[in-house]
Amino acid sequence: MYKLPDFKNNRLFWLAGILFVLLGFYGFSSGYITFEGLKRLAVQEPQKSEVPPADSGPYKSDISYEQAIIDSVKTASPSVVSIVISKKMPVYEQEWIDPFGEGSPFGFQIPQYVQKGTKKQEVGAGSGFIVSSDGLILTNKHVVSDKSAEYTIIASDGKKYSGKVMALDPVQDLAVVKISAQDESASGGQVNFPAIKLGDSFGIQIGQGVIAIGNALGQFSNTVSVGIVSGLGRTISASDQLGALSETLENIIQTDAAINSGNSGGPLINLKGEVIGINTAMAQGAENIGFSIPINIAKKDLAQVIKDNKITYPFLGVGYVSADNGVLVKSVTKGSAAEKAGLKVNDIVLEFNGEKITASNKMSQIITKYNPGDKIALKVQRDKKEITLDTVLGER
Repeated sequence: MYKLPDFKNNRLFWLAGILFVLLGFYGFSSGYITFEGLKRLAVQEPQKSEVPPADSGPYKSDISYEQAIIDSVKTASPSVVSIVISKKMPVYEQEWIDPFGEGSPFGFQIPQYVQKGTKKQEVGAGSGFIVSSDGLILTNKHVVSDKSAEYTIIASDGKKYSGKVMALDPVQDLAVVKISAQDESASGGQVNFPAIKLGDSFGIQIGQGVIAIGNALGQFSNTVSVGIVSGLGRTISASDQLGALSETLENIIQTDAAINSGNSGGPLINLKGEVIGINTAMAQGAENIGFSIPINIAKKDLAQVIKDNKITYPFLGVGYVSADNGVLVKSVTKGSAAEKAGLKVNDIVLEFNGEKITASNKMSQIITKYNPGDKIALKVQRDKKEITLDTVLGER
């Protein structure tokens, strides 16, 4: 049978007992401390968050973004105008006639519409924005291209002015209009118009915030929509409302800021209130895909109109197709700058005035940086040899 150990005289037993008591006391103490610590955490005041308040540091962006939109719209809106298109339209009246002639025994009559003169009517509307204190306006070419129409400029304060088309860009969907008369209620005198600030479209980035302002649907003036730059360097084929192909536009800004009919010619501004684009088209059958012409392209048009009252483009005079390292000349226009330079069919133009021609840097884009009369040099590959040809650009 088993015998119980003699605990009374067993030193190991007493050592184990003392150790047990000490461990128990420690456990009780630590539990008490933990419990007291939890009590203090439960009743103490909440600690301040490590995240800065919304009006300071990087977290300020939410509030400042909204305020930037408000400030930008306040800055730009006084310069945005509506352009109303009016034409003399025929007026028809209904008359009843006897198809069998007067005096017919049948007494039968049918309706017939007969023109009774003409009447001026509003046939469309677009947008634009004032770029100088004397009333120069930038808009789209397709808004003011009808030579038989009259154009009324309606400012943001509701005053009406007559508009005169100064110049149409032969390549881009751009036009310059001038306010040519005082408003209907004015007693005379020179008016200083609020000019919008032009930005720089060269440094814009995908994802940056933008605002579109314009006469949406031709009846809601100074409508504001907000979005981002959603694409750059787009090429689009723009057409009118009838679906007829009008022109191909290159190096276009894509935005998801809503652009509706009537917004054409209005500004696309950044969050500083500066114009970076001219709204020109929307994608049919899509949501929030609109397009704007970079403002840097329009700046050149403005400078030419101010200086010469017209918009001109340089003309080299070659027909070509893209090659691996430039463009392959397929034809040379007689009497053109290309012929005077000595360009020949099957030459490959490698560089235009020191700038390499590539798939992303097309010759058609490079040449727009120059004016008629500018001297340029062409680096050409002919029979596997490179030569340089000099010429003076003509006018397109």
